[in-house]
Amino acid sequence: MTRILGIDPGLRVTGFGVIDKDGSQLRYVASGCIRTCDRETLPQRIATLFNGIGEVMATYQPDAAAVEIVFVNVNPQSTLLLGQARGAALSALAQGGLPVAEYTALQVKQAVVGHGKAAKAQVQHMVVRLLQLAGTPAADAADALACAICHAHGGLGGMAALGGRAYRVRNGRLIG
Repeated sequence: MTRILGIDPGLRVTGFGVIDKDGSQLRYVASGCIRTCDRETLPQRIATLFNGIGEVMATYQPDAAAVEIVFVNVNPQSTLLLGQARGAALSALAQGGLPVAEYTALQVKQAVVGHGKAAKAQVQHMVVRLLQLAGTPAADAADALACAICHAHGGLGGMAALGGRAYRVRNGRLIG
């Protein structure tokens, strides 16, 4: 059995999701959000994220982590801030000694929904179905669970390998 921690980084809200993979079976363990306060300085927010992810790792003892790769926003300042939040997450995971896989939103959606242009609601719906959840998790937690599911479905030989190959998207699907 492998325990996978998925992270959906954000400066205000960072989602996390923990699943167990036993063969082809996936089992929900936990999910939630690490929230920072707007009144905090940027260094304080980064510390909150770093420490929060450390607490999640200490509590759930994952074997591997999967982090969503952020996309470039129209606003460069927002992109930089999001990148710093992602850096805090990656640093916490590396400090914890976890192997980390990184996936684009397209890869995550392709693995979970089967369509790279899926809406957030579709991702949430499939997370609920794949993990047989009683309720729908918050959007950030669902994205983190989707990232963990993506890693469970493909791992380093599957979806992560797509990053190094030339693919294009046609109608929301990856084409080799």
